[in-house]
Amino acid sequence: MRRLFPFFLLAAALLASCSEYSKVVKSTDVPYKYRMAVQYFEKPDYDRAMPLFEELLSLTRGDTLFERVSYYHAKGYFGMKDYLMASYYLGNFAKTFRNSPLAEECNFLSAYCHYKESPEHELDQQDTRTAIDKLELFMVRYPESLLKDSCLTLIDELRLKLEQKDYAGAQQYLRLRQYRPASEALRDFLRVWPNSRFREEALFSILQADHDLAVNSVEAKKAERMEAGIRSFNTFADAFPNSTRMPQAKAMLKDLQPGQNPSTSQSNP
Repeated sequence: MRRLFPFFLLAAALLASCSEYSKVVKSTDVPYKYRMAVQYFEKPDYDRAMPLFEELLSLTRGDTLFERVSYYHAKGYFGMKDYLMASYYLGNFAKTFRNSPLAEECNFLSAYCHYKESPEHELDQQDTRTAIDKLELFMVRYPESLLKDSCLTLIDELRLKLEQKDYAGAQQYLRLRQYRPASEALRDFLRVWPNSRFREEALFSILQADHDLAVNSVEAKKAERMEAGIRSFNTFADAFPNSTRMPQAKAMLKDLQPGQNPSTSQSNP
């Protein structure tokens, strides 16, 4: 019987809790319903808090309590990690209550929701771009915000994803042996990301693409493309003279010298 006693206590507590919540739901006392909704929110028990705040939105419209209800309602979605809904309601709060001391927090969290939705760099980066735009706009609106450093850190992380995606896309041409598109795409990448952490690898890949294009070209275009390859070597060597890739780069340069007859694997028009 002693072993069953804790079970009975738990069952009794659950019944009491359900009974209490039922009482809150049925109550027409708005301040009481609000207090209980906040208590559930702070536990946190969003499954109980959110239906109450949904009801309170209509019950308090036009009332001084409406601002706080709207805030808790928006933060509830954030707490539940429903970032799509949270971003909408947090942004809506900031627009509706522009002068509220809570508007800054909600503006930031609305942008942060898109950061949380930002996927790995291989996938579509729409949320990444939206997050960057919203975080930059936040810093414009709140230039003295204590959250500015957090915004800059998040933006750097998000931009790295865009950088990685652009670099992977350019490298894909090289993997497919589409040497001319690879060279062009990698050059475009460096124009967009001149200080990229992938700069050394990108310059080497341009050399590799130009080398492979040249040595596999038809005779009519080989000389011109070999000259382009030599220029790509010089650019790489000037930028990274101590690169661990230099032996490979010099081997490719040797292929590009006049009078060399490197083996070819395919012909490029």
